[in-house]
Amino acid sequence: MMLVGTGAALGACLRYLVTTLIKRHSHFNFPWATLLINLSGAFCLGFLTGSQVVNPFLGTGLMGGFTTFSTFNTEVFALGDGGLKTLAVLYLVISYLGGLALALAGLLLGKTC
Repeated sequence: MMLVGTGAALGACLRYLVTTLIKRHSHFNFPWATLLINLSGAFCLGFLTGSQVVNPFLGTGLMGGFTTFSTFNTEVFALGDGGLKTLAVLYLVISYLGGLALALAGLLLGKTC
């Protein structure tokens, strides 16, 4: 339990840092930070699973605290409500298909290590 909690706390801090850095340098009304976080998290969790290094600290804790499905959903609705329906759909498709593709890539790469 302590490993999961510690990993989640570190993952959340890392997510906050990445979000802050990207938002500081992004001038376009698109949730780049969440997209990058969720796609990289999918790849990392796939890699950890493939290499059989997944454990409560890294998998459930760190990756669970780092990635953010709730923020993703809120941002999809915010884009749509803001009149950017096409961008909302694009974000949704890139997130899901990109996440699946990167999780698979990480899984396959992890199996080779």
